[in-house]
Amino acid sequence: MQVDPPGARGTARATPTDPHGTPTAHARGGRATAWAELLRLPALFTVPGDALAGAAAAGVRPGPRTLLAIGSSLCLYEAGMALNDWADRAEDAVERPHRPLPSGRIRPAAALTAAGALTGAGLALAAGAGRPALAVAAPLAATVWAYDLALKHTPAGPVAMAAARGLDLLLGAAATGGGTRAALPSAALLGSHTLAVTAVSRRETTGGSALAPLAALATTGVLTRLVTHRRTRLPAGRRAAAAPGLPGSSPAARPPGAAGALATALGAAYAATATRPYVHATLNPSPPLTQRAVGGGIRATVPLQAALAARSGATATSLLVAALAPAGRMFARRAGMRKVSIT
Repeated sequence: MQVDPPGARGTARATPTDPHGTPTAHARGGRATAWAELLRLPALFTVPGDALAGAAAAGVRPGPRTLLAIGSSLCLYEAGMALNDWADRAEDAVERPHRPLPSGRIRPAAALTAAGALTGAGLALAAGAGRPALAVAAPLAATVWAYDLALKHTPAGPVAMAAARGLDLLLGAAATGGGTRAALPSAALLGSHTLAVTAVSRRETTGGSALAPLAALATTGVLTRLVTHRRTRLPAGRRAAAAPGLPGSSPAARPPGAAGALATALGAAYAATATRPYVHATLNPSPPLTQRAVGGGIRATVPLQAALAARSGATATSLLVAALAPAGRMFARRAGMRKVSIT
């Protein structure tokens, strides 16, 4: 456990100022770093793939409304991050005293205000994408707040987190195509992965349980098989576009076999990213290895999203989502925030 310097726990640190009382550049940089840590910015790269995979499952190409859905998802995700630390500020003072709130780098009232403002922005962006999108974003926002304020430390916590991730994928489908039915299988698969990762994260500070990482390992195996071995079935609109000789068909359209091969490759990448840290945490469920397992599960979200898009026949979308993984790693290295947690 990282320990703050004397006097840091539970107290607000003085803000360095120049002779005129203006915060120095160092202080402004410190506040920016604290907010980046509070909002877990590297994890943002796991968010756009939800909406893009949802659009792919709906059989519609991403468009302006998809971008609004992505913006809504990002806002609601960050609202959950800020609210999470506000709700856990007393617990973090004991277990994670270096976090922005217990260390005094960000005031609790500021974190709560940010959570409310980000939630409002997320709902406004969803409304801009249309009523179907708002109809999904509203329960998504409610799930985020319910998880952080009431459900996180109950047996329903992982289920709520999984539901939020599944709803986020459905938000992309609703915003882009107007419906969610075709995206339900993809939402269920992504939600199952999130359920497994969240169950592991509940022991990341204490360790001592091999059951959760073992269950996550089994879940990863099942999901990998479903994504890579199940015959790719294109949504109705994409099947029509890919059929030769039919109106709207394009000579450049990729056959289902290409999408299936891409889904297999991305599914293998998903398994490779998640499996090793899960195995290590199963063999030795110490806090450091459990935290690495959580990190591996978070990173594996992106190749899973990409595989789901490829499974729906959206090869270009799947490659775009897959590119978010190296982009996220590069950002984390430059920001000095390689360790990311969802709790």
